[in-house]
Order: sequence, then C-alpha cells, then structure tokens
Amino acid sequence: MSASKPEQSSKKPRPKTLVTHLVAGGAAGLIEACSCHPLDTIKVRMQLSKSGARNAAGKRLGFIGVGAKIVRNESFFALYKGLGAVVTGIVPKMAIRFSSFEYYKSLLADSNGKVSTSSTFFAGLSAGVTEAVLVVTPMDVIKIRLQAQKHSMTDPMDIPKYRNAFHCAYEIVKHEGFGALYKGVALTALRQSTNQAVNFTVYQEMKKYAIKAQQVDELPSYQHLILGGVSGAMGPMSNAPIDTIKTRIQKSNASGSGWQRFQTVTSEIIQKEGYTAFYKGLTPRLMRVAPGQAVTFMVYEKVRGWIDLFNDKWDDGEVVVAGVKLADR
Repeated sequence: MSASKPEQSSKKPRPKTLVTHLVAGGAAGLIEACSCHPLDTIKVRMQLSKSGARNAAGKRLGFIGVGAKIVRNESFFALYKGLGAVVTGIVPKMAIRFSSFEYYKSLLADSNGKVSTSSTFFAGLSAGVTEAVLVVTPMDVIKIRLQAQKHSMTDPMDIPKYRNAFHCAYEIVKHEGFGALYKGVALTALRQSTNQAVNFTVYQEMKKYAIKAQQVDELPSYQHLILGGVSGAMGPMSNAPIDTIKTRIQKSNASGSGWQRFQTVTSEIIQKEGYTAFYKGLTPRLMRVAPGQAVTFMVYEKVRGWIDLFNDKWDDGEVVVAGVKLADR
C-alpha cells in the first residue's frame, strides 16, 4: 500500500482537451436547456409585455400567472417554444464558454501557473464576449422570435409565422438580411460578459474555499449544484436592464443602426412604462438562470470527472470492451 501512494501522487493529471469541454459542456447545456426553458419563455413574455401581463379581470400577473396563461391559451408545449434554437446552439455555446474560459485563464496565469481572482474575472469576461459573438446572439434572436409568437399549438388553423428554428432563421435572413441575426449583439456581449465574469469568479472562488475547508480533492455533486446556483444568481441581478432592452431590440424588425434602435427602445420604455419596466421578468430570469447554472456546473463537473476517469483507466490499460482489455501497456 505504502509503495503505491508515491506513484499515484507523482502521476501528472492529464490536461483537459477541447473534446472534454465539448462533451461535458454540451451535456450540461442540453440538460439545463430542457429543464429550465419554460422559465425563459415566461421571462421573455413578461419582458415583451408593454403594459404588463394581466388576467381577464385586469389584474397584473406574476411569473406563475403568466406561465399558467400560456399553458391555458396555447398548451403546455408552448412553454418550450424556441427550444430547438437553444438546443441547436447549446453544444457549441457551452464548448466555447468552457474551452475559451480555460484558454483565457491560461493566458492570464502567472509564471507558476496560478490564476488570480482578477484574472479569473477577466477570463470569464472574455469568454462571455466570445460566446455572445459566435453563438448566443443569433440563437437568441431566433429563440425570442419563436417565443414571442402567441399562436395556440392546439389549434391547427392557428398557423404561426415561424414553424421552427430553421424556418425562423431562413425567414429572418430572407426578409431582413443576415445582419438581422446579430441584432443586439453589443448588448448580448455586454450581458454575457458580465454574466460569465461574475459567474465563473464566484463559482471558482467558492469552490476553492470549499475544497480547502473540507480538505478534499473534489466536491460532491450536490455542492457543485449549490455553488452553481449561488454564482448563477449574481449576473441577472446586475444586468437586468441590459437583458430587457436586448430582448425588445431582438424581437423588433425595425431598421436603423444598433445605437438608434437602442435609443428608441430605451426611451420608449422610460416614457411609456417607467424605469421599473427595465426589471420586467427579473424573477423568472433569476429562477431560470440560477438553477440553470446550478445544473450546468453540476453536470459539467460530473461528466468531466467521468471523462477523466475513463482517460486514467485507458492510460492504465484498464478499459475492457467485450472481454478484451484495450490500451493494455
């Protein structure tokens, strides 16, 4: 026993590859999207409602009321409008998020390979901008257009303008040009960068503290879930106005430069709805993002752990398929 310990401790951990981030991040994103998408649909409807969602008696509805109204008028599956756009982009989005974050972290590490808290923050900031430009903006435009449709999915005669994510993308490009898919890109980049900067920094710091306090090599899944939920709640609280303005811009098919659309939407909100309208949908957004990040980090860490375990067994010649030991050395 004593002879094997030094051998284990001297073994260098295999560096994480892009494939690891792709598989772990993609799995995390897929599960997160499927479990939390209804809350995102409710959030979008609340943000797009200029007078506030109300029931038949004229009473303002909260996020539960809005969700119930969608189900009642359009069916339960209407809560999943736009999911196709999210799922289509979720694998590259998460792959880009985690791999770019690790890449930027490596660039900002000191000569000993250590990464400071400020470097983690800027790595998260850069990762957020990267994912916003490459994936999130066009995905958001398509998703919001689909979610904004209030047709009934139970009535075959109530034909929607956009049938699915691919049809929506085709129609947008055909009638508004390819650039329409990048409406709100600056605000999306601002939202994603602040989200990921806060998200990764809080998560990494809490994880470091938890590992040190418990003197363990790895945290159990339920702790990743809790830490991910806490870190995920920080971003939406700081950038809610950005998200509301971005959603209004992306839903609209108005022409003009990005700055003109920003000025028009912002002034309309202030004049017609007041400053509190910038925080419409904050509750469902918190309920969407916080558990979403909790699930993302938990699944990501778990799948990454499985991949690392498989790689270790492969290196040690312990992978057995159909009774045949692979990579035997």
